[in-house]
Formats: sequence, C-alpha cells, structure tokens
Amino acid sequence: MNNEKVTIIELNADNWYECCTLEVSEDQTKFIESNAVSIAQSKFEPTLKPYVIQMEGKTVGFLMFNSVKEELDGYWVYRIMVDKNFQGKGIGKKATKLMIDEISKLPNANKIIVGYHPENLGAHQLYASLGFVDKGDRFGKEMAVVKEL
Repeated sequence: MNNEKVTIIELNADNWYECCTLEVSEDQTKFIESNAVSIAQSKFEPTLKPYVIQMEGKTVGFLMFNSVKEELDGYWVYRIMVDKNFQGKGIGKKATKLMIDEISKLPNANKIIVGYHPENLGAHQLYASLGFVDKGDRFGKEMAVVKEL
C-alpha cells in the first residue's frame, strides 16, 4: 500500500460537483448507482452522510453511510467508490477504515453492515480484508456482510 495520504471529508458546496464526475470502471457500473444519485438521495434522507474521498487533496472517490441503525440492528454503508483512474492503489481500503472510525463514534455502534452484489469480487475482497463476515443475510439481489465493532 502506498504512503499517499487518504482523507474523507463531508460533502459540501465546494466538492459535490467534482464528486459527480467520478466514474467506476466499465465492469463495475452494474453494481453501483452514480454518485449524483447517491448525493440526491442524501438530500431527501438526511440521516445519510455523504463524504468525498481525497488523496493528497484531490477528489478520487465517494462514500456514504447511514447515521441511524437499520436492518440487522447496525449502521449501513450505502456507497463506497473510487474513480477508475485511482483504483488498485489501496485508496478504497484506507477510506473504508476511516469510515469505520466515523461510524464507530455513533450511538451504540456495535455493528456495521454493507450490502453488495455477490458477483462484485472487488467489494467482497475489500470487506473480507477488513473483517466483514457473511452471515447469510440477503436483501433482494444483494448479500449483506457484517463487521462487529
């Protein structure tokens, strides 16, 4: 993993548009909504917390989680993506760790859950490497993996 500094900052009036221009690779588009859709969703569901992922001050990704507990009595990760030009550098893993730190500060945070399509092998490898476990929970076409805090 490289030593470049990865940070997450709350989405704001200065960085939202740049976030909308980020794209995943062609083979990942079927697994994730656009950042614009996620940002719009966060405006109608105020408990969703959108963040920009930056590396060395440059916007390279987007993530969003819910700040209230949902199914399985945990906090859900809604989105995490790294632009196709910055994938494979460990940015997603660093950003996910930072997000876990943020979620762990929420009230009664004892469980984080993320859902993703079972064919999304990149997501599977990322979450497994961070201690998320598949306990057999399924929601529609997605599997849900759980990390105990």
